[in-house]
Amino acid sequence: MEFHIARMSCDGCVATITDALRALDGASQVTPDLERKTIAIRTSARLSDVETALAAAGYPVTPR
Repeated sequence: MEFHIARMSCDGCVATITDALRALDGASQVTPDLERKTIAIRTSARLSDVETALAAAGYPVTPR
């Protein structure tokens, strides 16, 4: 999965996003690109659960 996260601007944002995803699936792999404001995620969690978790953490997403 890859998402655009307009509000992602620093390493603290990445840490919050990573924590939210790992709460869903402890084996999630998260690859951020701060310059492009995108994040690639490898997870067994459902897309809707990922989107909900990120929005709840304050980082609503746009699927890419």
